[in-house]
Amino acid sequence: MTELPRKAAARTVRLAALPLGYAGRQAVGLGKRLGGKPAEAVLTEVQQRTAEQLFRTLGELKGGAMKFGQVLSVLESALPEEVAAPYREHLTALQDSAPPMPTSTVRQQLAANLGADWKDRLVWLDGAPTAAASIGQVHRGRWLDHVTGEERDVAVKVQYPGAGEALLGDLRQIARLARGVAPAFPGLDIKPLVAELQARAADELDYHLEAEAQAAFAEAFDGDPDILVPAVVSVGEQVLVTEWMDSPHSMAEVVRSGTQEERDHYGELLVRFLFEGPHRTGMLHADPHPGNFRVLPGPDGGLGRLGVLDFGAVARLEGGGMPPATGRLMRIALDADEQSLVAGLRAEGFIKDRIEVDPALVLQYLAPFVEPAAEERFTFTREWMREQFERVNDPRSETFTLATKLNLPTSYLLIHRTWLGAIGLLSQLGATAPFRQILEESLPGFADGS
Repeated sequence: MTELPRKAAARTVRLAALPLGYAGRQAVGLGKRLGGKPAEAVLTEVQQRTAEQLFRTLGELKGGAMKFGQVLSVLESALPEEVAAPYREHLTALQDSAPPMPTSTVRQQLAANLGADWKDRLVWLDGAPTAAASIGQVHRGRWLDHVTGEERDVAVKVQYPGAGEALLGDLRQIARLARGVAPAFPGLDIKPLVAELQARAADELDYHLEAEAQAAFAEAFDGDPDILVPAVVSVGEQVLVTEWMDSPHSMAEVVRSGTQEERDHYGELLVRFLFEGPHRTGMLHADPHPGNFRVLPGPDGGLGRLGVLDFGAVARLEGGGMPPATGRLMRIALDADEQSLVAGLRAEGFIKDRIEVDPALVLQYLAPFVEPAAEERFTFTREWMREQFERVNDPRSETFTLATKLNLPTSYLLIHRTWLGAIGLLSQLGATAPFRQILEESLPGFADGS
């Protein structure tokens, strides 16, 4: 599969086959169990084959299908181990790779977006992509500055033709199929995940908007000793040219095989970037999957900076920064002030008027969310993430009933999903970080509770 399949009917058929395939494998599995095969062995076999079909299909179709798969890949650490294990290899592969589009298509896109004379500026272009994602792929090139006469290495991000149609069409189809896909991911609420992706789709397709955000981050982090954001060189409607960033691999490789020292170091830099970004730019980088974060070794080949890519999904924050109430409410929850917590949540719209809740239960529900800030250094693990996820998704628990009474205001939707994804990534890393200190330095309202 070398091109983005554009015909809606063909894409719909392939996506529609996902829940049918899962149901078919369940039926075959039942037959094997009746034939005497152990239930555990049958379950694992069904999950493995489901993973292969699901993530191969999502990766090959790209568009909204791959975007959906990338979101699932970040949340993998929340799944029960017996479910997550068969999926993990396919999930992590989806984070870093996808089949490329033909060179001829790339050149057509460059001419359409940078002008017929694009070769006068982009004097060399690697024919093979260095990375591929849900709506585009990246090539290494060399850019000639006609003013200075100097050349520099650049990354050329080219959007797949028909990506917009495919992205929106896939998400509509996945929304319809959410119930059928959901059994493959017990405990994950698929429908709101897809709804949030649909709400963001237009922004991700707009490379001018992405360039504006990346330029702001690049300026804000210029000269930073820990974070590197490549500067924007040129932009067209479906082509984005930025400075090249030398990096041996993304954070996905650290998840797979990094040392504990690497996990802790780059995990801490991730947290610092996510909280410092809104403070410096008024925006939140809202796509925390491993492929968007690159390892930049130090001069001696050891631990170095964290490179950040892909600014297609950012939250442009009201008031130019994180809502002060976020830090204030976290501090109140840490101080175990039940009444003030409920009053603060009600004032921000998390608890609607005339909805009665038990303050002690609210504190109990939120305590694990702020648990990382209760210690000087907190270790994120898959087991910890899984415990929190199971606790709020267990229909038998009181906190599950409470969750149905809480409301997530629109202004917090992207913040919430970003933080959930970041926690998922930190848990995949198994990173230990000075979380409390970072919040005190960068999250408004947390240090003094006001």
